[in-house]
Amino acid sequence: MAITNSEIAKIFTKYADLLEIKGENPFKVRAYRNAARVIENIGKPLEELVHEGYDLTKLPGIGADLSSYIKEIVTTGRFSKLEELEEQIPPTLIQLLAIEGLGPKRIRVLYEKLHIQSLEDLRQAAQSGEIAKLPGFGPTLVQKILKGVTLAKKAGRRFKWSEAKEYADDIVEYLSKLELKHLVVAGSYRRKKETVGDLDILATAKNFSQVIEYFIRYPKIKEIVSAGSTRSTVILTNDLQVDLRSVEDSSYGAALNYFTGSKSHNIELRKIALDLGYKLNEYGLFQGSKVIASKSEEELYKALGLCYIEPELRENRGEIEACRAKKLPKLIEQKDIRGDLHMHTVYSDGKHTIEDMAKAAKEMGYEYIAITDHSKRLTVAKGLDERRILEEFEEIERINEKIEGITILKGMEVDILEDGSLDMSDEVLKQMDVVLAAIHYKLKLSKEQQTKRVLKALENPYVHILAHPTGRIINMREPMQLDMPKILEQAKKRGVVMEINAQPDRLDLNDIYIKMAKEMGVKMAINTDSHNIFSLYYMEYGINQARRGWCEREDVINTLPLNELKKFLQR
Repeated sequence: MAITNSEIAKIFTKYADLLEIKGENPFKVRAYRNAARVIENIGKPLEELVHEGYDLTKLPGIGADLSSYIKEIVTTGRFSKLEELEEQIPPTLIQLLAIEGLGPKRIRVLYEKLHIQSLEDLRQAAQSGEIAKLPGFGPTLVQKILKGVTLAKKAGRRFKWSEAKEYADDIVEYLSKLELKHLVVAGSYRRKKETVGDLDILATAKNFSQVIEYFIRYPKIKEIVSAGSTRSTVILTNDLQVDLRSVEDSSYGAALNYFTGSKSHNIELRKIALDLGYKLNEYGLFQGSKVIASKSEEELYKALGLCYIEPELRENRGEIEACRAKKLPKLIEQKDIRGDLHMHTVYSDGKHTIEDMAKAAKEMGYEYIAITDHSKRLTVAKGLDERRILEEFEEIERINEKIEGITILKGMEVDILEDGSLDMSDEVLKQMDVVLAAIHYKLKLSKEQQTKRVLKALENPYVHILAHPTGRIINMREPMQLDMPKILEQAKKRGVVMEINAQPDRLDLNDIYIKMAKEMGVKMAINTDSHNIFSLYYMEYGINQARRGWCEREDVINTLPLNELKKFLQR
C-alpha cells in the first residue's frame, strides 16, 4: 500500500519535534524540518521516485542520510531512528508544541517537573495553578496555554482538505481494484471545505459484504469500529474516520446528494419536495410509494424544479434562489488559470531559482508568472533590500530573453509595517509589474488598529494585491481581527485585488469573504505562494476555495491573457 508524501513528512516532523524537546543540536532539528517541508511540497509521490531509482539528493535539502531514511520509510513503512527516540521520550509531548508560548525547552520543564505528557495533563496543571508556580511561567502564559489547549483540541477534530485528499485518493485507488459501478467520496470533502471531519465513501456493488471484507483489510486502519453488511466505519492511523456505505444502484443519485450535504442545503431541498407533494430522503424522491427521481443528482434537481447545483455551492447561502433566478455562477476551473502571481525564489526563502520556477510554470501551460520575493523587513525569510531587488529585476530581464513561451513579471511581497507604511520605497515599487502587500508580524493588534493599518497600506498607489489578507494558519493560528467589509470597500475604491492564497495551510481568503468580495465587485487573484516548483500544484486548492466563494473566471485577474493583465495592473 502506498505511503503518501504527507505521511513521510509527518514522520520527519515528529522526529524533529522529539529531537528538539530532547535538546539536540538545532542544526540537526532544522535539517529534518526542512526535509519535511520539501517533501510536503513535492507534486509527485516520493514512493514513485524511489521505485524509479530517482536520485533523491537532487531534491533541495535532501542529503545522502535523509535520502536513505526516505528509502527506508518507503520500503518498510518504518523509521528506526524515530522508534528509538520514542522509547526515550513520550511522543504525546509533541501535542504541546501546538500551544502558543510553549517551545521545546518549556515543554521539557513541564515534563520533568510536573510529568505533563498530554494536552489534558497540561489543561489540568494550568487550571490547578501548578504551572504558575514554575519559574518563567507567569499568569499571562498560563492564560495563553488554556486558550491554546482549547484551540488545539478543536483542531484535532478536523483535517485540512489537502491532507484528507491524500487518504481519499489512496482509499479510492485501493477500492477501485474491486468491481464497483459507483465509488465516490461525498460529504464535506466533496464540497471542498477547507477542513474535513471524516470521509463518507459511497459504493455500489453486487456483493457488498465482499467489499466490506476487503475494505477492513486496508493497511492504514488503526481501529475497526464496525463492519456491518451495508456500512463499515474505521479509524485510520492518522485518526481520520472513514465510513464506507453500500448504496443501491437505483438510488445512487439520491444517496450521493444526501451524503454530500450540507445539512442546511438538504433541509431546503426537503422543504421544496414537501411543497410539491413529494418526500425526499437518501433513497429517492417519492410521491407516495412511486419513485419520481433517484438514479442521478441531475434527475433529482430537475424533478424539484431546480438546475444542477455544484457541490461546492451547497451551503444554503442563496444557491437555490440563484438557481431559480437563473443566476447561478459558472464556477472557475483550473483550465481558466493563465498564470501565478505570488512565488518565491532563492533570492529570499524559496528553494529554486527564477529560471526553475519559470520552466516549471511553463510546463503547466502558464503564460506568465510573477516573482515576488520578500522585502527586507522579513529577515527570517532573507528579505531583499532596494539594491538586491534591483539585481533580481536584472536577472528577470535576462531570463525573459532566454526563455520563450512564458513571461516573468517583476514583483515583490512587501511587508506592511505596523503604521501601515510599506517596507520599500515608492521609487522602487513603481518599477514593479506586481506589488503584493502583506502582514507578517504584529498580528494581534486590535481590530481597529489592524484595520487602520491595512487601509493605509491600500492607499499606496503602487499596491496591486493584498496577500493572504487575514493571516490565518488553519488549525494553528486564528485570523487577524479585521473589519473586512471596510477593507473590501477600500480595495474596490483603490482597485486593489484580494488574494486567495492557495497554500493548504492558509486558504486565505476564506469562502465567506470571497463571496463577499465578489458581491462587492472586488477582483481576486488565486496564487500559490510557492516556495519551490512543486508547490505550483497548490493551485488546485485555491480553485476549490474560489469555487466555494462563487468565483467565476471574470472575478479572477490571473485568468486574463497577459496583455489584458498588464493593462489591468497599470490602472
